[in-house]
Amino acid sequence: MVASNPLFQGLSVKKFNATVINDVWPEVSFFTLVAAMVALVTNLTSHSLAVPNSLLTVLGTVLGLVISFRTSTAYERYQDGRKMWTNITIASRNIAQIIWIHVPFERVNKDKKKMTTVESVIEKKTMVNLVQAFSVSVKHFLRQEPGVYYEDLYPLIAFLPRYANPKGPVTPADMLPLWHASEDDDFPLHTAEAPIPQRSFSESGPSTIHDADGSVSSEKPRGTMQRGQSEPAPSRLRRAKTFDPEAALADVQSHRPLQPARNPPDASFFDYFPIFRIFAWMFSTCSRRMRRRSGPKKRKGPLAESNVPLEITIYLSAYLNHLLRNGWLQPALATGLMNNIASLQDTMTNLDRIGSTPLPFAYQAHLRMSLWMYLFFLPFQVVSSFGYLCIPGTAFASFLLLGFLEIGQEIENPFNYDLNDLDLDAFCLGIQRELHEVTAHTTPDPTQFVFSTWNQPLAPADRRSAAELTADAEAAYSHADHGDSEPGMMSIRRVLLKNWRDVDRITRQ
Repeated sequence: MVASNPLFQGLSVKKFNATVINDVWPEVSFFTLVAAMVALVTNLTSHSLAVPNSLLTVLGTVLGLVISFRTSTAYERYQDGRKMWTNITIASRNIAQIIWIHVPFERVNKDKKKMTTVESVIEKKTMVNLVQAFSVSVKHFLRQEPGVYYEDLYPLIAFLPRYANPKGPVTPADMLPLWHASEDDDFPLHTAEAPIPQRSFSESGPSTIHDADGSVSSEKPRGTMQRGQSEPAPSRLRRAKTFDPEAALADVQSHRPLQPARNPPDASFFDYFPIFRIFAWMFSTCSRRMRRRSGPKKRKGPLAESNVPLEITIYLSAYLNHLLRNGWLQPALATGLMNNIASLQDTMTNLDRIGSTPLPFAYQAHLRMSLWMYLFFLPFQVVSSFGYLCIPGTAFASFLLLGFLEIGQEIENPFNYDLNDLDLDAFCLGIQRELHEVTAHTTPDPTQFVFSTWNQPLAPADRRSAAELTADAEAAYSHADHGDSEPGMMSIRRVLLKNWRDVDRITRQ
């Protein structure tokens, strides 16, 4: 998303393409030529093309209001999309905190089987990774990128079960919807007879991959260059060239090549010169006719779709059910966890509503045709009053009105790869950082850090540390500095009242 002004921060091609100039300049040029023709014929010949401008004010006002409504509606959808992503961030953070802090580390299930702290940490961190996978899957879902085989999504969910009955005979008919929707004939999923290659790691040296036949092949860890490139010196490269957000994910071997996390369409010649798109349309029409004459070809049917974000929330709900069955989560906290999972599902539905509900085509077509007719007849109505100035006036009016119309059309669906769309990748990376910050918390006992020499709980009235206050409470509160002679809670309350008066006085100066 480009939000800075390119005129004052260096004119770059990316920021220039974020404007609507490339979209409206053919139409602006056409209406400017019409205005030039009207002005030249009216001023250089005996024929006057001027017409009365009685309807100019009325139609211009109505058309301006309609375009304003169109732009406001599109911007409202843009803002709703941003608010929905804020809800995903909040719900993800709440779920991670409940799982990491409130689910006990040392647990005993109903079968009297004790879970070690290491096993508990692995379990809870895995479920927090699923929370991160939800936001990533929503990003691909909104961009109409089906499946799970992406560099930023697959490492987070590769451990999930693939078959309904993993202990029995493994057949394609037993594959779960999450994986079945992403499979194709070119890269079939390995069965039990040919398992997926597993990757083993060592602290020093490259990782090794044990293939199905037992052979071992070495490969560098994910942190190094993986695409056959020599790793240059970090001091010679800028962060923008070396930044790889997928390097922070797990290094999991897949049975098929993973698609990039961000795959925007390449800019073509027609994106910069849209006036030549008519030739591309003519060529594609002729190509379709030639294919029809050569005979029909068999087309592969579409894959069965699976709602990946919904599947992830189902696993989170199943984990909540697992905690409740074993009595590892209090009912109040379980209610909060369930509400946050429901919030993720509700937000996903609202985002899908924004992305899959475009403005009706009849409204868009009628508005654009009305604007074209207004701009076409505009120079005929103003040439008698402005003369040759109707040429730049028509150019400015067409650029203004057509620009607002294109802006509304561009931000109507803010989840794609347009430069003015929402930066979904940055939102997902922000959620990833926050979840890792939550899991970095060690959940210590408050008694380990409250009664410390670094803690001055009663400042500014009493700047003694907590260790000093607990060592001799009566002596601390009978000190003459604050005039207290009564030990105990009454002295503490007086100090708190003095804190209120001091803070109220200091902060108002």
